[in-house]
Amino acid sequence: MWNLNYSSASEIKKILEENSLAMSKKFGQNFLLSESAREFIVSSLEIESTDTVFEIGPGLGAITALMIKKAKDVYSFEIDNGFCSLLKNKAFRDEENFHLVPGDALKTLFSINVKPSLIAGNLPYNVGSIIIARLIENDVTPRRMVFTLQKEVVERMVAKNKSSSYSSFSILCQMDYEVSLEKVIKSTSFYPSPNVDSAVVVMKKREKVLVPPFMRSFFISFNRAVFLQRRKNIKNNLRTFCSPDFTKEELDELIKKAGLTGSERAEDFSFDELLSLASIFFSRLEK
Repeated sequence: MWNLNYSSASEIKKILEENSLAMSKKFGQNFLLSESAREFIVSSLEIESTDTVFEIGPGLGAITALMIKKAKDVYSFEIDNGFCSLLKNKAFRDEENFHLVPGDALKTLFSINVKPSLIAGNLPYNVGSIIIARLIENDVTPRRMVFTLQKEVVERMVAKNKSSSYSSFSILCQMDYEVSLEKVIKSTSFYPSPNVDSAVVVMKKREKVLVPPFMRSFFISFNRAVFLQRRKNIKNNLRTFCSPDFTKEELDELIKKAGLTGSERAEDFSFDELLSLASIFFSRLEK
């Protein structure tokens, strides 16, 4: 393992220049300089010696270096070819428990025949929420996931009903996990410094399954549908979702059965209330 000082912007800049590498806005690359923040992320994972960890976007390996010391195996998913070369040939070339997976994580995460027990990453702002959504939608749900994301995105993940940040993404994240904003990281803790602050989100797998496995796929689609157009009420959004399976009269009947008028909006519903509504529609479709 090399001795790069991950807390030094000048050393990072030097290693990039020596290897003719440049930061890519397209990949949303920002290095986390704060050693305490990096250690906080790793400690929040609660890594055990038998764990297989997936790391999304290792960059130059600042967080990777800490996880390798604790986990059985670390699989790092990196899209930048230049960073891949440094990680494989310099940073961790002698580490037997380090495994590099080059390419777009949105594709490669689901292409290897390995099941993670933990997932972590300093996620790029432009695709962070997409990556998390894709993991959950594909039922890749390890016991714990810890990410650094744009603070606004984390606020959406932890939001409750009747708040402006509440969305279908909030529901999706909370379906399998207890989600908490654990630490705010100022923009000055990164190189280059982004325009907004970040936050560490900890996702702890729920002990109790909230959505029955047989209904999981339907609930994900239902959740997306009721939030499709926030200004519209649930009746209008569900009309599009239910067509052509339900007539207008059947839709009205199901809404009434749920004890609703149809004028409610998605953001009014708690997770349990939305699940209850989805169950009524699912039962009707199964008949």
